[in-house]
Amino acid sequence: MKTNFKRLILSAIPILGLTFASSCQSSNTEEARTTEEDGIETITILQTADIHGQLLPHQEMFVENGEFVFKERGGVANIQTIFKQVKAGNPGGTVIVDGGDLIQGSAVAALSEGAVFGPVISAMDYDFLIPGNWEVIFGSQKMQDVLASYGKPVVCANIYNEANSDMLYPPYIVKELKGVKLGFISYNDPEVPIRQNPSFSKGLIFKQLEDNIEPLIKELKEEQGVDILFLVTHLGISKQLYLADQEQIKGVDFILGNDTHERIRKPLQGKYAQVVEPGAFASFVGRLDLDVKDGKIVGQRYELIDVDPAVYPADPIVQRVVEEQMAPYKQEMDQVLGYTSEPLYRYLVVENAMDNMITDALRWKTGADIAFSNGFRFSTPIVPGADGKAPITVSDVWNMLPVNENAKVGKATGQQIQDWMEKELHNVFAEKPLERFGGWVVRFSGMEMTFKANAPKGQRVQSITVGGKPLDLNKEYTLAACLRRGEPDHMLCRLPNAKDPKVLDYTVHDVIAEYLKHHGTVAPKIDGRAKALDLEDPVLSQLPNVDYTFR
Repeated sequence: MKTNFKRLILSAIPILGLTFASSCQSSNTEEARTTEEDGIETITILQTADIHGQLLPHQEMFVENGEFVFKERGGVANIQTIFKQVKAGNPGGTVIVDGGDLIQGSAVAALSEGAVFGPVISAMDYDFLIPGNWEVIFGSQKMQDVLASYGKPVVCANIYNEANSDMLYPPYIVKELKGVKLGFISYNDPEVPIRQNPSFSKGLIFKQLEDNIEPLIKELKEEQGVDILFLVTHLGISKQLYLADQEQIKGVDFILGNDTHERIRKPLQGKYAQVVEPGAFASFVGRLDLDVKDGKIVGQRYELIDVDPAVYPADPIVQRVVEEQMAPYKQEMDQVLGYTSEPLYRYLVVENAMDNMITDALRWKTGADIAFSNGFRFSTPIVPGADGKAPITVSDVWNMLPVNENAKVGKATGQQIQDWMEKELHNVFAEKPLERFGGWVVRFSGMEMTFKANAPKGQRVQSITVGGKPLDLNKEYTLAACLRRGEPDHMLCRLPNAKDPKVLDYTVHDVIAEYLKHHGTVAPKIDGRAKALDLEDPVLSQLPNVDYTFR
């Protein structure tokens, strides 16, 4: 029986949340006392990831009993409260790490070009941080300046300065807690110059993991005598699970994964290492407790902590810093552009209501046959309240479209479009994890497509219609997308060899603002413009044959 996801509800905060958190904390403290008496030391790792500039509590989407449910979650000051509570429960035994994609994805991030995050992170209890694939958004030098402003160690083993071939950051960090030596090696995605606008990472070289991963593991295990070894990687869950099965990482205990916003609630076991990933938008904190005796792990527990503001009130010091940093941008961010009577979200792999609105607006403005947008998981949900509407603000538009590029149009034949869709579908559903790229199907308006995710490469597309008519392989269609700076002129949303490409004199934000002004209140829904014939609807994760459910 197909799960019913049609009814979307705004849920109340569970009354038992506080009781559960308190009992958990008490249990951990009692367990710590017991293990100490047995000569076992408990080490705690706290991990955040993919915060994407979300500094304040916001609506978050969950899947409960076959329904989409929305709750208030997040806030970096609320995360700091968790950090302090956990450190108090395990003094001298806690390491706190962020896995990247921190300084991009929100209005305050874009308007300040990341500058607001230095004071915020400086006020928090992070031990070290790593850069994600989006840290380059404001350019190489700005990335280095912002990350230096944290006043915390930044670790990454595969980013190099093109000018002098020097490694930009230390490749690892070693921490000794309670007599236990911990090593953390970090890697960013080698495909950053492809995934992001190429101009963003100009001046940097991103090398492959195999260039140095084995000698670094050997150095830490054999020369530095590390007891427990972690990889902190911003590669995406598919590649991280693949990595966990490779002999070259023998000696690694855990992969602290990031990038794909997956909410791993039980570590995924690979042949050589376990993999976790702690969600996104400051809505969750991953907590790993390891019981260690004589340098060996003898017990472990893992939980994904919901950052519920009702359970974890904002730390007043960090909250004050956040408010001070956001104040200069608040008036602009709070400007209301229009309203939605339907929840807008972006968690599904194949089609999302939020992207349907964006591509509908782009096609409405340009008059193109088809409008495209890259598929990704940015943006916290926008959820109507009791009055049946929710405002869409300037801040929301930055959440949806964190890069405000100019609109761009061009032409392509039906054959080009079909070939490109085959390539994009392979990026998402490739059988081999190393051939996957990103993780979400490209979004579109004016076109309908059915496909089989599990079909062989080049044979996934089953049907495409444009304007209600079957795709004509020989016909030229007009296309609209957005500029990706640094790409060749003929590229259009990664589609190559577009004919008559033209960059327009307005941006995608201009398009959304004009569309909302014209319509007043919108009601975007999932309407089946993209449909996987061999997957249960909706598709919440691209992970096949794994004991994991996004919820």
